[in-house]
Amino acid sequence: MEVQYSLGKAHRILFFNTLAFTACFAVWTLNGVLATFLIDNGVFKWGPIELGWLMGIPILTGAVFRLPMGILTDKVGGKWVFFFLLIFCAISVYLLSYANNFWSFALLSLCFGMAGSSFAIGIAYTSVWYPKEWQGRALGIFGMGNAGAALTTLLSPTLLNKFTHNGTNLSNWTMLPKVYSVMMLAIAILFVLFTENRRPSTPSRTISQMLKPLSSVRVWRFGFYYFLVFGCFVAFSQWLMPYFINVYSTSLVVAGIFASLFSLPSGVIRALGGWMSDKWGARKVMKAVFEWSIIISFLLIFPKTIITTPGKGIMATKNGKVTFVNDSLIKVNEKAYTLVKKRDKRSDIGYNILPTKTMWQESVVKAGDEVTKKQLLAKGISEIKFDAIMWIYGVLVIIIGIVWGIGKAGVYKYIPDYFPNDVGAVGGLVGVIGALGGFICPIVFGYLLEWTGIWTSCWVLMLIISIICYWWLQKVVAAMMDKSPEFREQF
Repeated sequence: MEVQYSLGKAHRILFFNTLAFTACFAVWTLNGVLATFLIDNGVFKWGPIELGWLMGIPILTGAVFRLPMGILTDKVGGKWVFFFLLIFCAISVYLLSYANNFWSFALLSLCFGMAGSSFAIGIAYTSVWYPKEWQGRALGIFGMGNAGAALTTLLSPTLLNKFTHNGTNLSNWTMLPKVYSVMMLAIAILFVLFTENRRPSTPSRTISQMLKPLSSVRVWRFGFYYFLVFGCFVAFSQWLMPYFINVYSTSLVVAGIFASLFSLPSGVIRALGGWMSDKWGARKVMKAVFEWSIIISFLLIFPKTIITTPGKGIMATKNGKVTFVNDSLIKVNEKAYTLVKKRDKRSDIGYNILPTKTMWQESVVKAGDEVTKKQLLAKGISEIKFDAIMWIYGVLVIIIGIVWGIGKAGVYKYIPDYFPNDVGAVGGLVGVIGALGGFICPIVFGYLLEWTGIWTSCWVLMLIISIICYWWLQKVVAAMMDKSPEFREQF
């Protein structure tokens, strides 16, 4: 049966889909701000590992339930699935205001983490309203709801400061979950009033038939791509908060602004990514995404560093007795040796883009010592300093966020092209694998930080994942070129 498309009605559904997804994404990433605030202000005595788990737990729930929610949406339609999800998350996040220890916080985080499954619902519900030539743009616009993470990191620190009177009344942190709960409830009411239900036009199928496409390696490859461009995006939308606070000693509000500058463009640019994928194809877009991800991850792996190492010293040219020593001069008999003095540090904060080197010498002898020829009189010290300027780091982070935002749309352009009748199931599994990145990465980041003591160790992981994605894409393209010479010219 041929489906009739009304773009006016489709755009209305898309608007409310995107609005609901934005709210869900804001709730989904709430712990990145809230847990950081509670730890920094001593409300709870949790360390970086507990912080990583609290960031990851809601992402896990959203990831695990994306597949069943996608299938359920294909079976019954998106309107009621989305509505009841919004209500459930509103109740869960409200109860978070009563959490008083790690385990209650973690349990309620598992519950409101269901908000992350809204992506699979929205993808399937949006897809049935648009013809094939509109799929990339429509799904790209829907994906702009990722900007909900930016709203949380931008507004929540200010709200927390206001509710707690700048930390003087910390018990009022509970107001923030309640505000989020009211927001979710209001959007649920609007959603049920202004949307209508629709299911895919294909005949009703069994669950096993709907799951059959998941045996394709192609689905898992798309999922791994999405692990990078979406899962790692979700992870950093939360991880950047403690990063800026600890590495650059910023306030919670300033850290929230930087995290928002990462999240917001990435969410908004997804619509452009959908248009680019419609115009040039998902393969070309994803190839460029992986190339840029490799380059920027490499630039971001260098930490703010000071390395001190032995340098050029001064040795006696003949035997004698040390007659004078200070920080700039050593005399052995009548022979004078001039030392390079250490420059005074005006500030611990540098503004050099490239690493800088400082050298000085310090005496290892004292007046009255007898020395022999070639004996060390003053040791040399070299200090290599890399400032890792916050603004340059911030710009690179924003750029990689934009690149990943384009990539998110590129991955989902693949799905209706290859699996037009299984967008919910396939999109759900791809979303599961991708969202698992948002669960796994903050936990891995926490352990990497504990093991290495280096905050930029997280970007080493991003470099490795980006290289694997690029290699896998190139391997598939090379195989297709071997089978079809015409494809070489097209690609």
